[in-house]
Amino acid sequence: MSDASASPLLRDLAYEKIKEAIRSAKLQPGEALSETGLSKLLGISRTPVREALQALAQEGLVQIIPGRAVTVAAPSFEEVMDAIHVRYLLEPEVARLVAQNLSDEQLATLAQAVQAMEKAVEQKDRAAWSAHDNVFHTTLSQACPNRLLGEMALQTRNRIAFLAINVKDNDERLAACTAEHRAIVEKLMAGDAEGAEEAMRYHLRMLRDSIFQRYTHPY
Repeated sequence: MSDASASPLLRDLAYEKIKEAIRSAKLQPGEALSETGLSKLLGISRTPVREALQALAQEGLVQIIPGRAVTVAAPSFEEVMDAIHVRYLLEPEVARLVAQNLSDEQLATLAQAVQAMEKAVEQKDRAAWSAHDNVFHTTLSQACPNRLLGEMALQTRNRIAFLAINVKDNDERLAACTAEHRAIVEKLMAGDAEGAEEAMRYHLRMLRDSIFQRYTHPY
């Protein structure tokens, strides 16, 4: 297989691996990224890594300063709150639309994600919790019958997904957040569109308050 034909597959691999490292906070906001270091870590050439970084920059997850540096994006407090505001506008509508359009397989995936989140809370495994939280919101967005709305909601969430670990580090808040996801799933299982919409809106209000508290009272 030639490098040209392999590049899209390798680019996608690099994209997903780097994105997951950012989302899980293994790569911290502001951390410098090296094409050479990432290519060695992933066992691929620099070209697909460079293309992956360019794609991530378009999503706001990476900042590229031509000729100088590539870093993990470090959104300001104002940018984070703006993203939460956009999520608040989009995701309740996603939940409302999804409530009457979920397949049995998608509903099972959401329910299993919440069960795994509950187990992660018991085990105090924040990395596992974050991974299953990602599955939950990705599945929900991809199930949205309005594909553009779902894509916008997921992309906005991904811009601040690293906060899933950094903000929810209080055990009590993590448990409460998991219960909020459980409430959303229960409304979806009942086909209650308005209930799912309000449950998602409540979840995002609590998330907004947690982030505000974290930034304004860090200790």
